[in-house]
Parts: sequence; C-alpha cells; structure tokens
Amino acid sequence: MQIALLGCSAQHPSAPTAASPALEAINLTLAQGEQVAIIGPSGAGKTTLLHLMACALKPTGGQLLMDGRDPWTLRTAELQRLRGQLCLAPQVPPLPPRQRVITAVLAGLLPGMGLWASLGNLLYPRQIELAEAALARFDLAEKLFDRVDRLSGGERQRVGLARLAVANARLLLVDEPLSALDPERARQACASITAVAREQQATLVATLHHVDMALQHFGRIVGLRDGEVVFDLPTSEVTPERLTDLYARHPDELTGVAPPPIDLPVAGAPAVSLTCR
Repeated sequence: MQIALLGCSAQHPSAPTAASPALEAINLTLAQGEQVAIIGPSGAGKTTLLHLMACALKPTGGQLLMDGRDPWTLRTAELQRLRGQLCLAPQVPPLPPRQRVITAVLAGLLPGMGLWASLGNLLYPRQIELAEAALARFDLAEKLFDRVDRLSGGERQRVGLARLAVANARLLLVDEPLSALDPERARQACASITAVAREQQATLVATLHHVDMALQHFGRIVGLRDGEVVFDLPTSEVTPERLTDLYARHPDELTGVAPPPIDLPVAGAPAVSLTCR
C-alpha cells in the first residue's frame, strides 16, 4: 500500500484544546512494500503517527492519502474495507486473559470473515497449522493451546506480533514491538516482522525505541522529535551525529542500557483504540 502524508497535523482526542499538536505538518511518502522504522525520544509523536496511518485518528490539518485516496472522504463501508487491509499491532496487545493463544492469533483473519465464520472460528478454530506456523516464527509454537493469562509479558507481546503473519494485510503498523523482549528475542522478532512484510509484499512501518535494532533491520529511518520530522534517510546516512542531535534532550534513550523486559498486564490494561485487527 502506498502512503502519503501531505502536511499532516494531528492531536490526540483527549488532549486539551490549547495543547500543542502531537504531529505538526508532517510530510512523508511510503512506497508499496517499503519498510520504514520511526525513531525518536519519548513523546515525539511516534504512536500518534501510526494511529494516523491506521485511520484511527483523523488529521487536524493536511491530508492523508492511501493508494491515492483520502480515507476520510470515503463512505463508511468503503472506510471499513480499507481498514480491513491494515494490521495494527499495539505495544500492549489487547488479548482477553481467558482466550486461547490459537484464537488470539487467528483474530488476524477476522476482517476477511463474515459473522458466522467469525463465531465458528472463535468456538472451533480450524486453521490450526496456520496459527502454529505464525507462532513458530516467534518461537512460540508450543504455546498454541495455552491460555493467554498463562503467558509471560514477552510471550503475550509475541502472540500479538504473530497475528501479522496470518493477517495478509497490505499495511503493517507495529508500535514498539520489543518493549517486553530480551535482546535475543528482540532480534528474532525484528527479523520475523520484516520477513513477514517481504513475503506478503506489504508496506511496514514500525516505531522503535531500540535504535540499534532499527539500524540493523530497516533500510530507511525517520527521526521524529516534538511532532516534526528531523530527518528521513537511508540507514547508511544516519550518522552518530544525527542521532545525538535527535536525542539531545534525552541522551539516556540513545546511549543508556535498554530497559529490562516489562511484564505486560493481563487485566486492567489501558484501553487501546483499534480499528483494524
């Protein structure tokens, strides 16, 4: 899917009226099948940018084009079909605690299913091999029939990522996929996410706090700070000096030791607005 942000600004719906925009006049173009990492300090607007691309947040200024069409000018049914071609993987995957892992993974298929097929898949999942293969990419095949609340935080995050492998979406949007993973699992997850995108010929946009992972696995890096694009470059041109400037007010996020894996909450997690899978 081709994406174009033309002077796009955005504000979170819950933000005060007088608050500064989360994104300010963003200009960004992504070609079909391109893989891009979005980096920048906390509060830069990375997640807001993903929500904008996911058609979950309407621009307050400028225009968003997806395959040359403005999604916010489409009729409701057309917008829903467009959203069905996207897959957004949030940092904290919204997985019901008592749900089986196989059901959680196959939820990536729901946009292409009718009502009765969806209900049938919930009660009696049939595409077992598909779900198992998706989990195997993230070294979780043995958890296929486990309940979500029996998993660790990192395992739950990887289950959320495994949905990407079954979704067959044209646009993959991944928000901080490594926050609950140790370094080895993080490398494996990055390699699997990019491989899935290549196989599906999907456009991939991932926000990452782990700058080293972004540089290792992505060919294009967009540096975001204070809601504005600081640089948009091939990885080979992202120098240490550029990174130092990008993280000038938050040097610990660039040079500090990566935070330890977090245990994602099972119940009572913050609500995540999802409009795709």
